[in-house]
Amino acid sequence: MTKERFKELGTGSFFGDYLYERAVSEEHFLRKLEEVVNWEVFTPKLVRLYRGKAKRGRPPYHPVVVLKILLLSYLYDLSERQVEAYVNDSLSAKWFLGLAVDEAAPDHSTLTKFKGRIERQGKEALLEELLREVVMMAMRKGVEFGSIQVVDSTHTLADVNVPKDDGRQNRGEPPRDGGARWGVKGKRGGKKRSKPHYFLGYKMHTAMNAASDMITSIVTTAGNAHDGKQFPALVEKDRQQGLPVDTYAADRGYDDSENHYLLETLGMHSAILLNRYRTEKKDKNKQVWIDLKETPQYQAGKRERYKIERKFGEAKANHGLRRCRYVGRLRYAIQAYMTAIALNLKRMVKLLTGTNFKGRARAMA
Repeated sequence: MTKERFKELGTGSFFGDYLYERAVSEEHFLRKLEEVVNWEVFTPKLVRLYRGKAKRGRPPYHPVVVLKILLLSYLYDLSERQVEAYVNDSLSAKWFLGLAVDEAAPDHSTLTKFKGRIERQGKEALLEELLREVVMMAMRKGVEFGSIQVVDSTHTLADVNVPKDDGRQNRGEPPRDGGARWGVKGKRGGKKRSKPHYFLGYKMHTAMNAASDMITSIVTTAGNAHDGKQFPALVEKDRQQGLPVDTYAADRGYDDSENHYLLETLGMHSAILLNRYRTEKKDKNKQVWIDLKETPQYQAGKRERYKIERKFGEAKANHGLRRCRYVGRLRYAIQAYMTAIALNLKRMVKLLTGTNFKGRARAMA
């Protein structure tokens, strides 16, 4: 049987591993990441993207190497061109990728082609497999997942200059990003002058385990999608992973009778925050909602909700989720899933080794 063939790396260096051993600390985040992640589990999923499954033609870069470079770009919030330069200048990054000290990083166009393969062949199903594998890996290694899941969404601004795009469309030209839609996320201003916050872009609907602080499931949509309607899909994705969950917490945007009923039929508890009309209306049926608010599961879920907002803040401030890197919903899905994977791997390293991620300020160290 013909085996996969990949471009050989790490050969021809005069210094060999000696320089890496001296220059890259044993406590470096990337060394710890290499310890906790079994990268080879991703190979069968990624090699499907290559023509002939890398068994014919010129040997390509190993898909895990390309995945690692893409991951570095999200960990350190770098563009593809910037991450190429970073790898060429960073001994820790070269060690992480298996490059020789004097070996050049794969060209940034390699990442462009890799994303194109995901977009054409793997699509969102492949991205979901990668995220799920990270979650399963964490569970196998002993990361504790608790009974409470927190669900929420965050928005990402489209890579569009709106005034220029309006002018373009007024001239009869297509929009720069035809998949982006106007949506509303929260309000701005004081209590008396608060106004809806409108944005053009996409949403990342997310389920996160409160105990492990790891993202387990994602649904990506255009910016105008209703948050509550994505709830069943997130619950189903979680169930397929066998997570030990019995309670779902969410904000009032998910307070839909169908969502409460779904959890009841699954034998789970609802900690979805209730709108005031549920308990304050003059209705003989309001007692069921009053009773729900008094359950320990509701109260426990309510206390855990802040964690997902904190996670979104981390993603936007440190990993570039505030604005779209690419154009189109499927390309946005690549950004959303890779951001979630980067966040999860940071958390895994912290939980399993105690090592904190130092961020971009230390990237060149």
